[in-house]
Amino acid sequence: MANALPLVALLVAGCAALASATTYNVGDSQGWTTGGVDYSTWASGKSFAVGDTLLFRYVSKAHSVTEVSKSGYDSCSGTNALSDDESGATTVTLAAPGTRYFICNVPGHCASGMKLAVTVSATRSGTAASAAPALQVPAAMASVVAAAAAAVKLALF
Repeated sequence: MANALPLVALLVAGCAALASATTYNVGDSQGWTTGGVDYSTWASGKSFAVGDTLLFRYVSKAHSVTEVSKSGYDSCSGTNALSDDESGATTVTLAAPGTRYFICNVPGHCASGMKLAVTVSATRSGTAASAAPALQVPAAMASVVAAAAAAVKLALF
């Protein structure tokens, strides 16, 4: 039974991390688009933390989600992009603290406001996250719990 303690600790830590992770739909119901969304304002009321996910929804090939450096963000340039996707549904997991920069690399779109900067903290801060319209991830947590429970049972027998 002592061998199961590390597994139980891992289970508890994993559940806590998943329970607090949030998926943010960039631009809420309007998505990632030209016009109608001020992405700076959209991000300003949210608290992004390591483990959270950004979901960009847009018309495939009509837009892109291009991750760039701060200088690329400031100049609306996708040259030397860190990543680029135009699939129509881009998911970005915020895996480390710091500021991440995203633009639409279609000519003219970034200049018209299709750019987003998010500052990611190492841990979730107080109440700002609860005020944000976002989706919690209970399904993922349930699968982790089930897998960990199976591992604990195997360890005990």
